[in-house]
Amino acid sequence: MYIKYKLLLLMLLVFTSVTAQKVLSLNEATTIALGNNYGIKIANNNKEIAENNKSILNSGYLPTVSGDAGAGYNLDNTEAVFSDGSVTKLNGAESSDYSASIDLDYTLFDGLGRYYDYKQLKEQYHLSELEARETIENTIAQLFTVYYNVAQVTENVNALKQTLEISNDRILRAQYQFDYGQGTMLDVLNAQVDINNDSINLMNSEQNLLNTKRDLNVVLGTELDLDFKVDTLITFMLDINKEDLHDKMRANNVALLQVDKNIVINEFTIKANQSGYLPTVGLTGSYGWNKNNNNAASFLSESTNTGLYGGLTLSWDLFDGGSTITSVKNARINLDNQKLEKESLYISLDRDFNNAWGDYQNKLKIYYIQENNIITSQNNFERTQEKFKLGQSTSIEFRQAQLNLLTAEFSRNNAKYDAKIAELYLLQLSGELLNVSF
Repeated sequence: MYIKYKLLLLMLLVFTSVTAQKVLSLNEATTIALGNNYGIKIANNNKEIAENNKSILNSGYLPTVSGDAGAGYNLDNTEAVFSDGSVTKLNGAESSDYSASIDLDYTLFDGLGRYYDYKQLKEQYHLSELEARETIENTIAQLFTVYYNVAQVTENVNALKQTLEISNDRILRAQYQFDYGQGTMLDVLNAQVDINNDSINLMNSEQNLLNTKRDLNVVLGTELDLDFKVDTLITFMLDINKEDLHDKMRANNVALLQVDKNIVINEFTIKANQSGYLPTVGLTGSYGWNKNNNNAASFLSESTNTGLYGGLTLSWDLFDGGSTITSVKNARINLDNQKLEKESLYISLDRDFNNAWGDYQNKLKIYYIQENNIITSQNNFERTQEKFKLGQSTSIEFRQAQLNLLTAEFSRNNAKYDAKIAELYLLQLSGELLNVSF
C-alpha cells in the first residue's frame, strides 16, 4: 500500500508539472527567431548598408561644395630702390593677407559611368535582399529541424515514461505474487533490473531533451526557460504536385535568383567600364573674397577683391595604356562565368530536387508503415500482458513484447520527423518555405 501511495503521488506531481508547462508553438518560435536570431540581424544590417549605398547621396549625381579660408602675416626688412635712384629702407615692415571662398565642382558627363554605377548599386541592394532572404530561409529551416528534434525527443521521453510505468506495475505485481507464494524472488529481481534500465534510459532521454531545448534557444537567439513544451502534432502537405513544385523551383529558388541578379550587375559593370572610352565634362565655380594689407613699400596699402568664377572643363583619355580595354574584357569574361554558373546550378538543383522528392515520398511511406507497426506491436503487447497476468506468459516474453512496443514507438517517431524534415527541404529548394504555414 505504501509503494502504491508513493507511485500515485509521483504520477500526480509529474502530471501537475506537465500541465503547468507552457507550449511553445512553431509559429511563436518562428516569430521569436525572426526578431532575435543573430544571423538574421546581421543580414538585415547588410541590407540596410546596401540601401544606404543606393541612395542619391552615393550616386555621384550631386555636386561637391567646399569652403576654403586662409590668413597670412609677413614681417620684413625691406630696401626699396625707386626709378629716380632714391632708396627707402623699411625695417619691421608688416603685411597680411586674408582669403575665403566657396568652391563648386560638378560632373556634367562622365561617359555614363556613374549612370551604370548607380544602377549597379540598386541591383546590389536587391541582391542583398535575396541574401537576407537566404539567411532567413536557412534559419527557419534550422529552426524547424531543431524544433522537430525537440518534439521527437519529447515523444521518446513520453514513451519511456509509459514503459517505466508499466515496469513499476510489473514489480508491484511480482512483489504481491511473491508475498502470497505465487511467484519467486527471481521474478522480483528481474523486474527490478528492468526498472533500473528503464529509469536510466529515461534519465538519459530527459537530459537529451534539455540539450535539444538549449539548441533551440541558440537558434531563437534568446534564453527561454527550459520548462516549456513543443507541439508534437505533425501534418503533411500531401496535395503538392511534383511538376508544379519543380516549376516554382526554377522561378523562385533563392540561389538561382541571386545568380540572375549577379548577371544583371555584371552587364552594368561592362557598360560602366566602357565609359572610359568617352570624355568627361565638368563644371567648376567659386565665389571668393581676398584682402591684402601691404607694407609701406607697396603702391597700395590695402586691397580687397570679391569675385565670382565659373568654367567648364573637358578631359578625354585618348589612350590610358589599355586599362579600359582590359577591364571591359574581364567584365565580359565575368559575365560569361555567371551564365555558366547559372547553367551548372540548373543541373545541380534538378538533381537535388528529384533526390529530395524521392526521399520525401520514401520517408512518408516508411512513416505509414511504422504507424501500422505500432498497431501490431500494441496488440502484441496487450495480448502478452493479459497472458502474463494469467500466468500463461513468462516475464521474459512480457519484457520482450514491452521492448518491441517501445522500439516501434521510437521508430515511428523517427520516421514521422524524418519525413517532415524531408518535406521542409523540398519546400526550401522550391523557394516556397516562407510561403506556407505549418
